[in-house]
This record gives sequence, C-alpha cells and structure tokens, in this order.
Amino acid sequence: MTVTLSVMYPNTPGAKFDMDYYLGAHFDLVGSKWSDKGMVSARAVKGLATPDPDVVAPYLVMALVEFESLEALQAALAETAAEIMGDVPNFTDIAPEIQISENL
Repeated sequence: MTVTLSVMYPNTPGAKFDMDYYLGAHFDLVGSKWSDKGMVSARAVKGLATPDPDVVAPYLVMALVEFESLEALQAALAETAAEIMGDVPNFTDIAPEIQISENL
C-alpha cells in the first residue's frame, strides 16, 4: 500500500511565498533526504480556481509526496521532519496543513 503525504499551503491573502525557492532549494532538500527512504515521487501543484468563479482556490500550493508505505513515511518523518520543516520559513510565512492518505 503506497501513501501520499499532502502538504497544503492555504491561500492566505498577503502571505509570502517564494515559488522559485520552493521548487528549487526546498524540493532539492526533500529529495536529498527522502529519495533513499521510500519516497516514490514528489510533485507540486498550484491552486488556480474552484468550480465557482467567484471563489479563490483554497490552497496556494500543495506538495504531493508518495511513499512506498506508511512505515517508510513515518520513519522518514521521524528522522528528517525537523530539518525539512525548518526550511519552510525560507520560502513562506504560511503554516502548512498536512495530511497522510492511502493511495487506492
């Protein structure tokens, strides 16, 4: 059973978000720490809209990181979460929302 770690950054008016740093240095950090710990893939998606054209996308950016198992993800987080989360202030002042999901 593979799982996905979703790291979602709420679309907060006036918030700072350095997309170049996020897609470059931060994703490089994630890859260097997790590629040998069961990470299968990682991608970022940028919120554009909702079905209602008068409502903005609830999330500015979401990272979707797939792991080979829940155990592999938990082990990677236990070892490296502090370092990876410590890098967040380098690109945003938004507190991310995090969810772990089973891939069906």
